[in-house]
Amino acid sequence: MKSKTLIGKQVTRKGNPELIETILATKKKNAWLEVARILSGPRRSHMNINLEDINKKTKEGEMVVISGKVLSQGEVDKKIKVIALGFSESAKEKLKKSDCKISSIIDEIKSNPDAKGLKILK
Repeated sequence: MKSKTLIGKQVTRKGNPELIETILATKKKNAWLEVARILSGPRRSHMNINLEDINKKTKEGEMVVISGKVLSQGEVDKKIKVIALGFSESAKEKLKKSDCKISSIIDEIKSNPDAKGLKILK
């Protein structure tokens, strides 16, 4: 398990300012520490996931965190909230068509600092 100190050291090697801001925000909240551990690691450990996989792994009304990018292959037939580091444009459109809510990790930390009701997809 990564310590907050190790996460801080790994952040110095990142070049994307949005990613750095997200990692630092997640590191400050103990409830979000698991997401910080994933994001501070190598890029290949970030989860890029298709909508069909999200649909298979979730239930109606859940809030799921994706530590990577949401891609547009497939459909979602449930009303869920998807929180991710990024979304492809077509994935955003499909999620909005199926009445799903979307949010970035930074915005969700501000509105839900205790990470209540969140499921992290790995």
